[in-house]
Amino acid sequence: MKFNTVMPKALRPFYKRELQLYQVHLNVGNLPLAWRHLERAHILGQAYPYEHSFVHWKMLLFGLKIKSFSEVLGQIPRLLVGGVKSFVGVIPVGNPGGSNVPALKPFPIQEDLQVIFRQAGIEPVN
Repeated sequence: MKFNTVMPKALRPFYKRELQLYQVHLNVGNLPLAWRHLERAHILGQAYPYEHSFVHWKMLLFGLKIKSFSEVLGQIPRLLVGGVKSFVGVIPVGNPGGSNVPALKPFPIQEDLQVIFRQAGIEPVN
């Protein structure tokens, strides 16, 4: 079993960029695109406890902002256990993290995100 604690430095800028794009689109009211960038940040960060939990926190706040009871309710357990699952290396790879998808279901990783993982020296399991 592999224990993950710190996101690799080569992956961090891509993760941060997705969070920046989330904020930009949120600020201008483009909620669908803002959410898409949160999902991408989730995929990039889900193997690392802090980053994984942080994205779920942002998703919970997003759910509150759009007054989505189902999103808020769905994010609470993800926020509580997501980081622990990351730490022990048990994650559903490629899962976008929203309450509209099963929490434990793996998904194919988009090709452009696979390129980011490879550029960071990480081979995502798909």
